[in-house]
Amino acid sequence: MTKPGGPSADLEERCAAIELLAVDVDGVLTDGRIIVDDQGVESKHFYVRDGLGFALWHKLGKTSAILSGRSAPVVERRAAELKIEHVVQGIADKGEALQALLAKTGKTAKQVCYVGDDLIDLPALRGVGLACCPADAVDEVKAAAHLTTRATGGSGVAREVVELILKAQGLWHDACGPYTSTTT
Repeated sequence: MTKPGGPSADLEERCAAIELLAVDVDGVLTDGRIIVDDQGVESKHFYVRDGLGFALWHKLGKTSAILSGRSAPVVERRAAELKIEHVVQGIADKGEALQALLAKTGKTAKQVCYVGDDLIDLPALRGVGLACCPADAVDEVKAAAHLTTRATGGSGVAREVVELILKAQGLWHDACGPYTSTTT
């Protein structure tokens, strides 16, 4: 978690370079529960404030990605709604998937923030400039992360990370200006 009074100098320095936000789905964008009905249709619960976080991120010309170990049509649909450009599902090695994403986008590892919650996320977390996890991530992930959010999985983790990065970059006001402007 960030310290009272704001992020540390190291965290602010890490945030300064971030241009690509890559996230896991289950346990980050959702609470990790998978709901399957009698017909085998899978559903997930997404947090609406994460959606606005991605919209603000994209408004500033930044890139986003999903790297998920599972595959689900609902993830493709949610990613399309949020205009997440890069969606990779069904991957066993997230470190390898991250390297492929870097090659595809031309970004450096230092420019990437990855948010994950479980053991499968460790290779990606260890290979980025800013590694983040939700408050309810497994201990090994918390130990590898530069930031543990206040939010738990499915409760605004991505929004919290976006807000922290944009504030550290001095862009938060520009991103949310139309919503916070007091002029009528």
